[in-house]
Amino acid sequence: MTRLFAACALMLTAMPAMAQDYQPRETFAPLDLGQSVNRYRSADGMPGPDYWQNKADYAIRATLDTKAKVLRGSERITYTNNSPDTLRVLWLHLEQNLYKPESRGHMASGGEPRGTTSGDIIDSASITLGKGAAQAVEPLIDDTRMQIRLPAPLKPGESVSIDIAWHFTIPGKFGGRMAWGTSKGGEIYDLAQWYPRMAVYDDIRGWDALPYLAQEFYSEYGDFDYWLTVPSDMIVAGSGELMNPDEVLTGEQVRRLKQAKESDKTVMIRSPQEITDPASRPKRGGTLTWHFRMKDTRDVAWTASNQFAWDAARINLPGGKSALAQSVYPAESAGEDRWGRSTEYVKDTVERFSAKWFPYPWPNAINVAGPATGMEYPGIVFDGIDDKGKDLFWITAHEIGHSWFPMIVGFDERRHAWMDEGFNTFIDVYQSDEFNNGEYGPKRDGEYAPGGGNPVNEILPLLADPQAPPILARADTVIEKYRHPVTYFKSALGLILLREQILGPERFDAAFRRFTAAWAFKHPQPADFFRAMASDAGEDLDYWWRGWYYNNWQMDLAVTGISYVDKDPAKGALVSVTSKDKLVMPATLRVTFADGSVKNIRLPAETWICQATSAVPVGGTAKVVKAEIDPDHKLPDKDRGNNSLSG
Repeated sequence: MTRLFAACALMLTAMPAMAQDYQPRETFAPLDLGQSVNRYRSADGMPGPDYWQNKADYAIRATLDTKAKVLRGSERITYTNNSPDTLRVLWLHLEQNLYKPESRGHMASGGEPRGTTSGDIIDSASITLGKGAAQAVEPLIDDTRMQIRLPAPLKPGESVSIDIAWHFTIPGKFGGRMAWGTSKGGEIYDLAQWYPRMAVYDDIRGWDALPYLAQEFYSEYGDFDYWLTVPSDMIVAGSGELMNPDEVLTGEQVRRLKQAKESDKTVMIRSPQEITDPASRPKRGGTLTWHFRMKDTRDVAWTASNQFAWDAARINLPGGKSALAQSVYPAESAGEDRWGRSTEYVKDTVERFSAKWFPYPWPNAINVAGPATGMEYPGIVFDGIDDKGKDLFWITAHEIGHSWFPMIVGFDERRHAWMDEGFNTFIDVYQSDEFNNGEYGPKRDGEYAPGGGNPVNEILPLLADPQAPPILARADTVIEKYRHPVTYFKSALGLILLREQILGPERFDAAFRRFTAAWAFKHPQPADFFRAMASDAGEDLDYWWRGWYYNNWQMDLAVTGISYVDKDPAKGALVSVTSKDKLVMPATLRVTFADGSVKNIRLPAETWICQATSAVPVGGTAKVVKAEIDPDHKLPDKDRGNNSLSG
């Protein structure tokens, strides 16, 4: 989830850095990743031969009460224990309890005033084990978590059915990631975190039931069927595939929807001019029930409004497959400089990411203009009614990009927000470069560095700030001042530097694709990613993980001397390069000779593995006029004043 956040990085005040003595044994020491290698998680960062994952399938029925602003629902969760462990309790998330005045999330934000609700109200709960009868249970509710104590142990390979009835008051715009609000013509409801859902039980921590403090999610995969009963004048867009279009759309809308599935051009399903036309709905008065289905997903979300225009176009996927890009938005958002291009942005982003990283697996990708702006869910994202131009493109590409990280690759956002936000920001940097021949690029200048700056310069104040947390800090501990600069900016820049300066695109891309495919619909940890990239690329990257991710180290490479073999330029020159701070990277040394020739020498990180200063033989038969390290300013070097030396 993001807006243009570079300003956060830009505003960080640079602090004077203390001089550091470079210690090669500290920078290049073997790194303990803190996660054992076993048959669940392999040494090469891939899922092991005995990797397991539990499964949660949902059948949910919900009714939207627009007068009371209440959502009422019931669900059956079929939970399968694929672990080698016998489970005696189940943990579920009740994320609506975030809005209760006494919630941990409320206190974690410093008690900052905001709107409140009564949270999730559990009307009933029961358990069915095997072929037995349903047994009523009394859940233990603690903040945003709910524990159900099983009447009998759930053994490996067994399943249990959990039936829950619930309701909650839908928060207004203070809801943030989910809310109801108004467009000029009427109300829009963006519904997410809307049903009790299973916590993850994994091989790292067992039940991982961290409370919801507003740091996003860690969810189990499964299949969803859900039915939404809403006033008949509403259009509903939801994660997955609409299963009953003939029941909830007009005949003309069904025809247009079929046309869109075959069209690379955007097709209007319900135009802005038709919003106020009663004929654009198949029924007057009462309610309609919309049925959606989505497989292999960790969540579903939806939106509903009687104010939506709706358009769509085909997404072309690898292997001749296709999906449907869609946008729903109120009349004031329409226009070619506004949401009229939203579906074009969605289509292009999904097609490029599918071709470059991993094929999009779901039937629809939907962009919503509503009150819950800048938030992502599987197959559907919520953006702003007023978004337009490059801002709409950037936020659309970013939020749809989350379909890959963490919706396909199931990162633990509650602990490691840098993985989903940083990885996704990394891939959408290249989307901005490529879309429509760079119409909205480069994002590095637009988002990382307002005013056309260089991103490796923009990161310098953050690296110099002794209070800045490392990337690997737990997500909940990162205060707002640092959330975007560290979680998005530094994390994404770390991948860009790894790709473009350390490994090169050929090695990086192959390793990154392999990691993505191997962990699709699974739960990788940071150590899995670090091992996967190093193993596949054939590179010891401990120095990089330690300096950029585990610490907030700075870099200061310098040219400190020019000499000649036997003091004779005709016999070749030596250029001394020095690391004056803890962070090192491969670097380019550019040498200009008196005869006009120029030589670029690529220095590996191991240039500084034994000592702070190395004398680099650069050859030549003439005097060196100038030697400069990192001449193209590709590296985050804090002091460029010592990067060059004249002979």
